[in-house]
Parts: sequence; C-alpha cells; structure tokens
Amino acid sequence: MKKFLGLTVLGLVLIFTAYFLFVYFVPYSEGIRSGELIKISHKGVVIKTWEGEISQGISGAQIFSFSVLKDDVIAKLKEYQGSYVKVTYIERYRTFFWLGDTKYFVTSVEKEKSPHLN
Repeated sequence: MKKFLGLTVLGLVLIFTAYFLFVYFVPYSEGIRSGELIKISHKGVVIKTWEGEISQGISGAQIFSFSVLKDDVIAKLKEYQGSYVKVTYIERYRTFFWLGDTKYFVTSVEKEKSPHLN
C-alpha cells in the first residue's frame, strides 16, 4: 500500500511539473504590437505582478493588456509611460497567478515615433 501511494504521489508531481514546464517554456504565439503605453502598474495583494496596457486605436478603442517579468523591460516601460512604443511579446497557453494576469508577456520594448503626429 505504501509503494502504491508513493508511486501515485510521484506520478502526480511529475504530471504537475511537466504541465508547468510546458506552460512556462512553450509559447503559443509570438508577435509585435505598437501603440501608446497608457498604463504600467505593480498590482496584487499577496503576490505582486507587473501589468500594462497599450492603446492601439484612437481614443482607446482597442486595448492590449500584458504582463511583464523582466526587470530591464519594466524599467524601460516606466521610462516610456505615455509614449508610443513597440513591444515584442509571447503568448502562453495559460498562465499561473504568480506570473501575471494575462497570457501575454512582453519580452522587449522600444520607443517609436507616433503615426498620429506628423
């Protein structure tokens, strides 16, 4: 009975580990989006995550919400607040609560010239 219980627990741990590694390391998609950076915030009660939003249309018609994990990207986003930016992101199949609120994770950011201002 102890052997069966031990193998069951080991199997469950291996399944959870494989699921976590798949969700964390295998991206569903990768891409680039541009828009005005309208929000970057550090939110959460127990576990704090960095979340942001980009307005991709005039008057905020389309909002792209994302999460950020890397400190250097967070620093650049804080610096570019209110500016037109281009972000590179990965989309994961799912996310865990300690990683962020969205499935989209920004990996790099660059400041761009706004197409609305000539």
